[in-house]
Amino acid sequence: MAGAKVPRVYDELRMLCDIHGLFLRKEALRIGCTDRILRRARSEKVIHRVRHGAYAFTDVWESLTERERHVLSARAVLRQAKTQLALSHTTAAVVLGAPLWGVSLDVVHVSRLDHRAGRKEAGVVQHRGVIRDHEIVEVGGLLVTSPTRTALDLTTIYDASRSLPVLDHFLHHKLTTKQNLIVGARAMTRWPNTLGTDLVVTLADGRRESIGESRTFHMMWLGGLPPAEPQFKIRRANGGVIARVDFAWPELGVWLEFDGEEKYTKYRKEGESLLKAVLREKKREERICRLTGWRCIRIVWADLYRPDRTVAYIASVLAGGPVHI
Repeated sequence: MAGAKVPRVYDELRMLCDIHGLFLRKEALRIGCTDRILRRARSEKVIHRVRHGAYAFTDVWESLTERERHVLSARAVLRQAKTQLALSHTTAAVVLGAPLWGVSLDVVHVSRLDHRAGRKEAGVVQHRGVIRDHEIVEVGGLLVTSPTRTALDLTTIYDASRSLPVLDHFLHHKLTTKQNLIVGARAMTRWPNTLGTDLVVTLADGRRESIGESRTFHMMWLGGLPPAEPQFKIRRANGGVIARVDFAWPELGVWLEFDGEEKYTKYRKEGESLLKAVLREKKREERICRLTGWRCIRIVWADLYRPDRTVAYIASVLAGGPVHI
């Protein structure tokens, strides 16, 4: 009898997932499912346990990206919570679409809205702090800390290399302003783990457009290189803009491009092969160099993992040394 009942129960559980993305054990029991059926479904890999007492169908779970799985886990945490929570810190950054680097998504971050001390439980970090009404937004039916609050919160749990790209992203997409960050940072002065917050806010710049650019800037800043102008516009004699470069030292006649994967994938023209995209970028470089007489430095992700060597190379070029081909 149980065997005949399973397909109908599965259909009803699918309907729950259509609404919430997942279902809870108590909801399954309410529609006539049993723990025995749930164990069988798990053993047959029909369903996947997102966290204790929360499940998704395996075919759906396996189709999700790491970030999408994290959001689904966050939904489970909110649906099982016995007090009102808002997604915060890393989890809020994911929901808000911020780029992340060097950050684990194994743990869901939430902040309690009742100002009480957070509980400890597997896969969840509960933060405690004063969250004002204007620091909460709703995204896809989820309560999430605002971009400004999320950015500042990240500076309390990560170093500048990991938090700065998020601040740059929110500024670039006009989800916050420098003034909002400065005011928010002042309000956090007496909070724990905020010693680095003012520095990251000072370094943040919405002109940088990617994690690679943010990390390149941070590497050059740590290395003591002269400040470079981000997203510098290259102009013709008549003032018309022909290109923008990631970083430039106009007075030294040098510009720098970070060659991330996006440059040759996301921004590839329709129907354009990878080879043609690379050749197009090469022609762009030649055109800029002919017009300005400047020299171009190109770095890639691997260069960011050997910062001392890369900074020394950039410093050498700025001092008139050769450019590596």
